[in-house]
Amino acid sequence: MEFFRQRSDIPFMRHALKFNIVSTLVFVLAVFFIVLRGLNLSVEFTGGTLIEIGYAEPPRIEDIREALARDGYPDAQVQNFGSAREILIRMPNREDLETNRVSERVMATLQSVEGPEAQLRRVEFVGPQVGKELATDGAMALLLVIIGIMIYLAARFEWRFALSAIIANLHDVIIIIGFFAFFQWEFSLPVLAAVLAVLGYSVNESVVVFDRVRETFKKKRQMDTPAVLDHAITAMISRTVITHGSTLMMVVAMLVFGGETLHYFALALTIGICFGIYSSIFVASPLVMWLGVSREQFIKPKKEKEEAVV
Repeated sequence: MEFFRQRSDIPFMRHALKFNIVSTLVFVLAVFFIVLRGLNLSVEFTGGTLIEIGYAEPPRIEDIREALARDGYPDAQVQNFGSAREILIRMPNREDLETNRVSERVMATLQSVEGPEAQLRRVEFVGPQVGKELATDGAMALLLVIIGIMIYLAARFEWRFALSAIIANLHDVIIIIGFFAFFQWEFSLPVLAAVLAVLGYSVNESVVVFDRVRETFKKKRQMDTPAVLDHAITAMISRTVITHGSTLMMVVAMLVFGGETLHYFALALTIGICFGIYSSIFVASPLVMWLGVSREQFIKPKKEKEEAVV
């Protein structure tokens, strides 16, 4: 299925160096902000109190946030949980708050807000040690995914493609995290899940492009390496528009209409998808070219038959 057909090859590799310089600068800036500013970790990682509240009718979230801010909880995170009649309040740890009385003070604040009566459903305390373990497990999950992708690509193609794809995927991941560090958006478990999803999504795009590159090397014997890459990427343009356009429609819908619960999850996916398209074309493909990929690596030499000795 093709959305449109591009008759002439687009000279992507002609501008590869320029785009890679831009990518390198963005990557360095992302690392700089991650190191300098760090991540605004959520309650799951830093520890705090989770309070689930139920209502007979949907409450106004903004009124609840304003009431909590007036009563000394400006950093409280309020969002719908499960349905419009249930909310989840996250209270980060603070030295001036008594953990065992946080829920009582929050309930007293909610009772003062006009609207349906609030009912306490559950209270959970996430200690700093638990948060540290979650952060460690999340980092380990990210590392194992990266190692798994490297092994898969090395087995599927060869080391040049594996190395190029993993650099491109790490480029996407670091830039996503860099955005969260620069803007100090909340980095939570759903955001970590989005980062892992982007890794798989980006490597799928790289694999599709590399498959077409391998086929083109075998079919177009008169083309040099840059021309082969240009032809392969141009042939995938229609597929890229259909696939990524459909995915972005869904993710942007979550970003716009999903509310606060899905906001940063969808935001991380949106950034990752956009940079995944970019890195597959302007990062992974040029790296393969510069690492010295050639037609001889895909065409097996013909074996000459030995003549029988009479």
